[in-house]
Amino acid sequence: MTVPAGWDGLLDPGEEILWQGAPDPGFHFRARNLALTAFGAAFAAFALFWMVMASRAGGGFWMFGLIHFSVGVSLILGSLFWGTFKRRRTFYSLSDRRAFIATNLPIVGRRLKSYPITPQTVLTLEERDLPSIFFAREVRRSKNGTQNVPVGFVRIPDAVEVYSLMRRIQAGMAKKVDPISEKP
Repeated sequence: MTVPAGWDGLLDPGEEILWQGAPDPGFHFRARNLALTAFGAAFAAFALFWMVMASRAGGGFWMFGLIHFSVGVSLILGSLFWGTFKRRRTFYSLSDRRAFIATNLPIVGRRLKSYPITPQTVLTLEERDLPSIFFAREVRRSKNGTQNVPVGFVRIPDAVEVYSLMRRIQAGMAKKVDPISEKP
C-alpha cells in the first residue's frame, strides 16, 4: 500500500484513505446568525450615534466610540462570514478506520482531528440543500456554560455516497471508492 503524500506517520499500519473532500465553500447564512447580526448592527449604530454626538462637543473624545463601533461591525461580519471563511479552510478525509477533519485557520494554525468509525458510532445523515454527516459529539465551553456540539462532514455534495461508505466501514466491508465513477 502506498501512503498518500502528507499522510506519513498519521495513518496506522494497513490503514487506507478511502475518500477525501471539503465542505461547500459558498456563502451560507443560517437563521441563528440573525440575532447576532441584529445585535452587532444595534451596537454599531449606537456607537456611531454616540461618536457623532460627542464630536459636536469638539476635541477627540469621540474617538473612544471607535472601539465599540469596531466591535459592532466585527459582530456583523463574523456572524455573516465566519462560517464561510472556516469552511474554505477545512478538509475532510475518511480512512477505512477513521474520519479526519483538518483545518488551517489564522492565529489557531493547522489542526487535524480524527474520530474512529466503529460499529458503535452513531451516524446521522442530515439532508438539506447540501447534506451533512455527523459521527461524533464534542463538548465545547463558552461563557454561558458547555454545549454538546455534533461533529462531522458538513455541507458536502457527495454526502449520500460517503454515508454509505461509512456504513460499510462499520460493517467491516469498506472498499476504496473510484473517484472517477464514484462507485465502490
